[in-house]
Amino acid sequence: MATALNLSNSHDQLRARLAAATRILNMAGILDYSGHISARIPGTDLFFIQTRSESREEVTPGSVVLCDLNCKVVEGKGKPPSETVIHTEILRSRPDVNSVIHCHMDLAIAFTMMKDVTILPMRSRASRWEDGIPMHPDPSHIKKLPQGQALAKTLGSHNAALMRGHGMVLAAESVPALLTDAIHFKENAAAQMQVLSAGQTPTPLSAAEMAAVNALDERDHHIQKLWNYYVNKAKKSDVVPANWDIDL
Repeated sequence: MATALNLSNSHDQLRARLAAATRILNMAGILDYSGHISARIPGTDLFFIQTRSESREEVTPGSVVLCDLNCKVVEGKGKPPSETVIHTEILRSRPDVNSVIHCHMDLAIAFTMMKDVTILPMRSRASRWEDGIPMHPDPSHIKKLPQGQALAKTLGSHNAALMRGHGMVLAAESVPALLTDAIHFKENAAAQMQVLSAGQTPTPLSAAEMAAVNALDERDHHIQKLWNYYVNKAKKSDVVPANWDIDL
């Protein structure tokens, strides 16, 4: 992909959506004191990401930095997260992906610590992960290029991967799509955990049931609906400033 350096105000909305998604997912308990979202400028090898030490509650459109796939900051002030190679290597290997989240969701981590138990597609929106959710065996911080490459290989063509005793990654076509997937991933994991906690055997969606779900799915409409719901909720709660232009 060609790298575009002629940046302009046309990317203000992308920065704002990245900042808003970070704040909203913090509000939802998916991001906390760590974790991060990247947002690729479509058609380029450049992406926005928050700085290393900024609070997830306080990220703004002006505080994010623009990086290339070598983790070099090309616009903005501050250092990117120490695990930025997670984003660069997934974006590098997946041209269909424009947004990645790495987080330490407690429910996701719990499923990496149970013998012979995997996250299953319990709720209808989990058909997003019908091809499976692989688990990466490296529990350490992913700071080195070979580690990022290995994680990207584990993810492969999937849309989610767990990280043993560490966290998870999700990959999607846009920031609003990523927020949608993160919300549904947590809902689905919670549903399965509720079944397990009740001492019952999970009964996941079958391949036929997921095919039926997908046949009627209107992903673009659903993303718009969920994104605007959470944006409006966040604005009313002063989590996101009311003057940010981020509606779909």
